Amino acid sequence: MGNTRSDDVIVVGSGVIGLTTAVVLAERGRRVRVWTREPAERATSAVAGALWWPYRIEPEALAGEWALQSLSVYEELAERPGETGVRMVDGVLAGSRPDEQGPWAARVPGLRAATAEEYAGVGLRARLPLIDMPVHLRWLRERFTAAGGTIESRTVTDLTRVAAPVVVNCAGLGARALVPDPAVRAVRGQLVITENPGIDTWIVATDAIAGTSTYVFPQPDRLVLGGTTDEDDWSLTPDPAAAARIVERCAALRPEIAGARVLGHLVGLRPVRTPVRLEREVRADGRVVVHHYGHGGAGVTVAWGCAREAAALAGGDDPASTY
Repeated sequence: MGNTRSDDVIVVGSGVIGLTTAVVLAERGRRVRVWTREPAERATSAVAGALWWPYRIEPEALAGEWALQSLSVYEELAERPGETGVRMVDGVLAGSRPDEQGPWAARVPGLRAATAEEYAGVGLRARLPLIDMPVHLRWLRERFTAAGGTIESRTVTDLTRVAAPVVVNCAGLGARALVPDPAVRAVRGQLVITENPGIDTWIVATDAIAGTSTYVFPQPDRLVLGGTTDEDDWSLTPDPAAAARIVERCAALRPEIAGARVLGHLVGLRPVRTPVRLEREVRADGRVVVHHYGHGGAGVTVAWGCAREAAALAGGDDPASTY
């Protein structure tokens, strides 16, 4: 175990990146507190579609490695789906080809071209982690506190005033003002939640010409339909017209969706930065700040790989891997 002391590490932020990082640090012997402005259930992560896939995240080579490490974790967590919120689910990435993916794709078990019976067009077939985020965030919080960590409701406006030898900045979109870092941008995502008429596979279809990404994600008690990628749009109010277009596009992929009862609407602001910032800063007083933000819509996909690297940058951790 590493040396521990009071307030050894403070993690700022309780989204999936912050909580996963806090879990890894706590289980490596660090004394960890999470400071958060709002509970995880109200974070952007809580409204994520949460299919594992390294989507629009750079640097690509590092993101691929982070994603593959996380994939191994999720495969194990999927053995306890009711507890962890993670399930392995079959589906199709419409319009994608194996040779268009990064080198990491060759290491994804079972990833292959879809057959004509699976999808009437070009596509990739895969069995990937699909994560029920409210359940998963609750499980992360419980695992963190079981490891001795604590969560406190605090609003951080100045990192230099956080009294801890090590601070891990997982503030997400909040890093834009907190660091400050104007490279962090909001990319708005809107979802429609409906009853599930019996769909048990996911589908994602990207239209590069129209600039849309359409997806259907079956969760145990609902369907998650998406989506939008509205750059530099900070509105958290659902747009009825956008919702209607989402349902229309999803029904074009799965006609049974057209008659599904709408249960609700969700909006989240993805914290996008190109590239992701994951680096160590040593302040003049000797304190260490690990900046760990800007994962956009791929935070769930890379969470465990990034958390391990952030823990290493924080220093003093047990080198044994944590899942």
